[in-house]
Amino acid sequence: MRLATTGFREYDARWRYPDDIDLEGMEAFGLALGTFFATRHPDPTVVCGRDYRSYAEEAQAALIRGLVRSGARVTNIGLALSPMAYFAQNHLGAKCCAMVTASHNPNGWTGVKMSHDFPLTLSPGDMDELRAIALGPGGSEREGGRVESGDVAEAYATSIAAGVTLTRKLRVVCATGNGTAGAFLPGILTAIGAEVIPLHTDLDWSFPHYNPNPERAGMLADMAKAVRTSGADIALGFDGDGDRVGVVDNLGREITGDKMGLILARHWAAENAGRTIIADVKSTGLFASDTVLASHGIRVEYGKTGHSYLKRQLRDLGAIAAFERSGHYYLGAPYGPGYDCAATAAVRILQLLDQNPSRALADLADDLPQTWLTPTLQPPVADTEKYAALADITGAIESHLSNGGRIGGHAVISTSRVSGLRMNLENGGFALLRASSNTPNLVIVCESPVGPEDLDAILGSIEGFVEDDPRVGNYDRSG
Repeated sequence: MRLATTGFREYDARWRYPDDIDLEGMEAFGLALGTFFATRHPDPTVVCGRDYRSYAEEAQAALIRGLVRSGARVTNIGLALSPMAYFAQNHLGAKCCAMVTASHNPNGWTGVKMSHDFPLTLSPGDMDELRAIALGPGGSEREGGRVESGDVAEAYATSIAAGVTLTRKLRVVCATGNGTAGAFLPGILTAIGAEVIPLHTDLDWSFPHYNPNPERAGMLADMAKAVRTSGADIALGFDGDGDRVGVVDNLGREITGDKMGLILARHWAAENAGRTIIADVKSTGLFASDTVLASHGIRVEYGKTGHSYLKRQLRDLGAIAAFERSGHYYLGAPYGPGYDCAATAAVRILQLLDQNPSRALADLADDLPQTWLTPTLQPPVADTEKYAALADITGAIESHLSNGGRIGGHAVISTSRVSGLRMNLENGGFALLRASSNTPNLVIVCESPVGPEDLDAILGSIEGFVEDDPRVGNYDRSG
């Protein structure tokens, strides 16, 4: 049996399949998960869905066998998006949720996103408990477990499109990279009145064009080309399990999730005076300095990257929304369900365009002060070493700063340890170094309000420290 400890992440589980987890290991994990759920709910009911991978159905079947052995009552909703599974948890009145997905990770990965407290997913403390059960005594078998089938796709689509009808025909490139979102997103966007231009929306688990990840250069370039060729108003690209959306404007330019979030926040500010907006620690510094938000008394908080952290922070603060640069949009009432649903975010973005008929998306983007951003760079480091490497590298950086050192020639005016090390620079830029929660790598993000040369200097300063660590491998600077 294979059930590697490295698969237990901060707030979900991800393994290389079948090297780090095999079917026997997945069943054992399901037994442990059902036992964990029973510590929160005496007779747990569990919604279980899966993404579209060649091995996803067999992995899900093994997980369900384990859940049933634990005494859980499981509703198998089949092929689904992660937000569809969260929706089903609430719609069907299930106490818990287990979604089998590798998310935006490439083929060869599988994992499970889990919840026992809608709309939240497991916390780091929950994951510690689950790991202790799975890798210690193992789960406990109980009577009463069973599995039945359920179908929530139509209800999910209806809930997102309800009450939304575009008043003008927006031409929308819908890119899904042959992943799971292709089964659902074109229909949802069509239902609200968009003219959908499909881009690789047929399901193909070999992902023949690129891995469905709308933060990566290959998918973004394809979306930009489709916009220019078709004359579309916007391109929306969806990741492998439909909880992230990438945006390309009518000129073929990427708008990162944080800046698209800022555009939405500005649009909603007047009717939400005094409320809070959250941005993840990778996000642009423009949130903190934005005059439109400030004029309506909108408070801005920078939070820890990750769906578990930001959903919890959104709920606890009663915030309007939380945004991640990577394209997670956590929309609170009345704009969304409180969890990251790319379809809901896509609909709200199209409503924004519909309600500004005289302005293209590029115009709204150009209203923001210009900054230059690196792609999300991912220097590879083994899962077993990445946190130690991060500690050593950030320690070296902090020693450099304490001795009067600069980053890209700029003084650091403040730092944040919310997630990794974020350094806010005197010129309004920032540099961030953190460890990925989901994959074996570090993460570098830098921003400059000055220009490309300044951005390159900031990045070069950080890379100098990163490249000195022998645990860090080579990476693609283009993202």
